Amino acid sequence: MSETATQASPVFEARALSKTYGEGETAVHALRGVDLAVRRGEFIVLLGASGSGKSTLLNILGGLDIPSSGTLRFAEHQLSGASEAELTRYRREHVGFVFQFYNLIPSLTVRENVALVTDIASAPMAVDEAIGLVGLAARADHFPAQLSGGEQQRVAIARAIVKRPDVLLCDEPTGALDYQTGKLVLEVIARINQELGTTAVVITHNAAIAGMADRVIYLSDGAIQRIETNAHKLTPSELQW
Repeated sequence: MSETATQASPVFEARALSKTYGEGETAVHALRGVDLAVRRGEFIVLLGASGSGKSTLLNILGGLDIPSSGTLRFAEHQLSGASEAELTRYRREHVGFVFQFYNLIPSLTVRENVALVTDIASAPMAVDEAIGLVGLAARADHFPAQLSGGEQQRVAIARAIVKRPDVLLCDEPTGALDYQTGKLVLEVIARINQELGTTAVVITHNAAIAGMADRVIYLSDGAIQRIETNAHKLTPSELQW
């Protein structure tokens, strides 16, 4: 993260953010009073056990879910209380998502899978530029079945970034990958963060990945337990697990 990003006003600002599913005795409190500010260009890692609230927080940041209470702003947009149409527009214009499973269309080539997203983007980058950024220029005409798991995940990242999103939200992007392949995918995410200035928020169960973040947010039982800042960030190649 650059000095400019460090000084920037928050791209996300959450206050007393809570999310409850269900009612009464069966209610599940997925988030409990989360206060958080994320600066533009920052690389954030969310760590915590299953059920700690990581995915709920990421989904609310991405406009896929809405909080039960509290407020959330993205830049000049008030997301808490936004209509479904407003959230759809927010996701389309500002957010790229990467999940553990790639969700590629099997009958489309790499280039065609990435190009799909450009139809809903206002100022997309060239499809081949996005594919080149993830190191798959030589595989652009291949189908998903002809790619390894790591290559498919990199296609998913290219699809997420081709519309030039302000934020890249990644939910266990290396969860289905082996050690070496996972590192390659992390290198791509780090490159997007550094070269394009894209704010990145990455969920992981793997504590080792925390070393490459600007800040690490530890969640437990729906609440932030602590936030740590890395004085010296590691490159993905330096990570060990």
